[in-house]
Amino acid sequence: MHHELPKVFENFSREFTVCAPGRINLIGEHTDYNNGFVLPTAIDKTIKLHFAANSSPYRCNIYSKTYNTSFSFDLRQVARSTHQWENYILGVISEIQKRGLYPEGFDCIIESDLPVGAGISSSAALECGIAFGLNELFNLDLSREAIAELSRDAEHNYVGTKCGIMDQFASVLSKEGHLMLLDCQSLETVYVPAEFQDHKILLLNTMVSHSLATSEYNTRRQECEAAVTAINKKYPEVNSLRDVDLKRLQEMRTAFSHVEYKRAHFVISENNRVLEAVEAVKQGNLQKFGLLMYDSHSGLRDQYEVSCPELDFLVDFSAGFDAVKGARMMGGGFGGCTINLIQNHAVEEFVQLASEAYERRFKKSPEAIIVSPQKGTYIKK
Repeated sequence: MHHELPKVFENFSREFTVCAPGRINLIGEHTDYNNGFVLPTAIDKTIKLHFAANSSPYRCNIYSKTYNTSFSFDLRQVARSTHQWENYILGVISEIQKRGLYPEGFDCIIESDLPVGAGISSSAALECGIAFGLNELFNLDLSREAIAELSRDAEHNYVGTKCGIMDQFASVLSKEGHLMLLDCQSLETVYVPAEFQDHKILLLNTMVSHSLATSEYNTRRQECEAAVTAINKKYPEVNSLRDVDLKRLQEMRTAFSHVEYKRAHFVISENNRVLEAVEAVKQGNLQKFGLLMYDSHSGLRDQYEVSCPELDFLVDFSAGFDAVKGARMMGGGFGGCTINLIQNHAVEEFVQLASEAYERRFKKSPEAIIVSPQKGTYIKK
């Protein structure tokens, strides 16, 4: 495919390239915006952002090779766009300016090897990559934590997804060869060596676009908040589901609807699973780790109700396959990928059999992506 570079990029000469990775999350789904625990890591697939200052005070030009499309804007008039992908960039700039920092004119060319819609968080990678690059280009003196936080705020304020902090933290703060146990309440991070022995992490992309995910996501968030509000009336110290255990939830179950009970029950159980999974990985007990992944999927399917037939099919299929230790849906839900912990020797056979079965059932082929834990956002000169 031949890309026509817009004229403004004719003499573009990059000063450096930011590599902003996508992320996976091994376990701990929908817990992050409930102040819970998650276990993500950045992966070896990135968005590359080539940056150069353009010596104009206000003019910014962005070109996406992936979409073969470009746009320009003025730093004095940053405003929401009708093109959603532009808002990931504009939102970040708006958040930087809100913090009293003022980047100047710059040009940026973006290319991505992250599949969009696979649930490996290309949006967080794009946000963090822009913030990271501007921080470098204009010496803004932002910490990695600040970059993650302002990128999340950009998504809230410009994109409209009330996401938690996990995707941005994982994209920016991961360490190579480690999983990140992130406490989304205190933002405390513990790095856990990703000792998966002779196993690989395999994603199977359902190729189902999760268009439901944003609206349903915000609904789930409200359902969890409703449960918290009800418990808070009797226990004022409860400010999020993180402050509730299953015993108290049970005691209070008449205070909220059955649906809210199910949602909260899932989140509290999922937090417990994350902590158990960390112990299992430290002990090298991948059998147990895998069972926790399957439990997580059942909860997401039955209690949180964010799965879909395609995801369930792939998870069920993997359960009949000895070399797969664990599998579950990953991400917001209603599409995207399953994540599978599978022995190296069986990857090819499993992908072939799962793909054939999936095609027979859904008339489309899933995409197999093998990923490995990598470090967070970095600069290539």
